[in-house]
Amino acid sequence: MARAHERAGRRAIAVARCAPSLALAGCSGGVLDPHGPIGASNRQIIFDALGIMLVVVVPTIFAALAFAWWFRASNERARYRPHWAYSGELELIVWAIPLLVITFLGGVIWLGSHELDPAHPIAARGKPVEVQVVSLDWKWLFIYPEQDVASVNELVMPVGVPVHFSLTSASVMNSFFVPQLGSMIATMNGMVTQLYLEAAQPGDYYGRSTQFSGDGFSDMQFTVRAVPPDQFDQWVRTARQSGPSLDRAAYGQLSQESWNVKPFTYRRVEPKLFKAVATDELPPAPGPATRQGGAAGESKQGEAASTAKGAG
Repeated sequence: MARAHERAGRRAIAVARCAPSLALAGCSGGVLDPHGPIGASNRQIIFDALGIMLVVVVPTIFAALAFAWWFRASNERARYRPHWAYSGELELIVWAIPLLVITFLGGVIWLGSHELDPAHPIAARGKPVEVQVVSLDWKWLFIYPEQDVASVNELVMPVGVPVHFSLTSASVMNSFFVPQLGSMIATMNGMVTQLYLEAAQPGDYYGRSTQFSGDGFSDMQFTVRAVPPDQFDQWVRTARQSGPSLDRAAYGQLSQESWNVKPFTYRRVEPKLFKAVATDELPPAPGPATRQGGAAGESKQGEAASTAKGAG
C-alpha cells in the first residue's frame, strides 16, 4: 500500500512539472504564435485586454486574502460593526474601477476595430495578390483570378506580399480562419466579404472553418503554404501544366458533399466563375438544397398521411 501511494505521488509530481510545458506547447501554431502583421496586432490586443483586466483581478484576489486574514476569529484588533450599512467612499471605489476598466477596454476595442478592419488594405509597396475563396461542403476552393489557376484545400501565398481575399459561401455560412495570420471572417451565401492578410515568414500554417456547418465540418481544414515569391511563381507555372479545368460543370461536381478532400489544383478557371457563385447565378451547393428537399418531402408525406387518416 505504501509503495502504491509513493508511485501515485511521483506521478502527480511528474504531471505538475510537465503542466507548464504542455500549456506553452498549446500556444504553438495558434493566435499567440503569429507569423504576420495582422496576427501580431491581434495578439497585442489580447495582451492589452488581459493586462487591463488583471488590474482588477489581481488586487481583488489579494484583497480577498487580506480581508480573510484580518477578520479572522483570533484577531482582536478587527472592528466588528454589525450595524454598518453604507459608505460613499466605498461606493465611489466600487463603481469607479469597473467604469475605468470598461473605458480602457472600449478604447482598445475601438482602436483595434479601426486599425484591423478586415477590408482595410495592408500598407505595402507591391500590389496585393488577389484570391477568391469559396467555402463548400466540406472543403475550400481558392481561385487566383490573375494567375488563372485554382486550388482545393491548399492556399499558397508569397511571403511578404499582402493577399486580398474575396470570400463567399456556396452553401451554408462558414468562418475562414488562419490563427497564425489573424482575422477570422465569415463567408455567406449571396454575399462577398473582404479580408487582407500577410505572411511574414515562410512555413505551413493551419487553416479551417470555425463555424459548424454539418456532418463533414471536422474535415473542413486547409493548409496555408507561405513561400518566397519566386517559389510562388513556380507553383503557378506547375499548376498551369497539370490538373483539370475549372468550368461550371467541374464546379458542379466539386460542390457535391465530400469529406477529407486531398489538396489538388485546377490548371484553368472559367472567367467570372466566382461572381457567378457569389451572385447565385450558379445555384447553391446541393447540401442545403438536399436538406430543404428532405424537409419538404417529409412535409408532403405528413400531409398525405393526414389525408389518408381522415379518409379512413
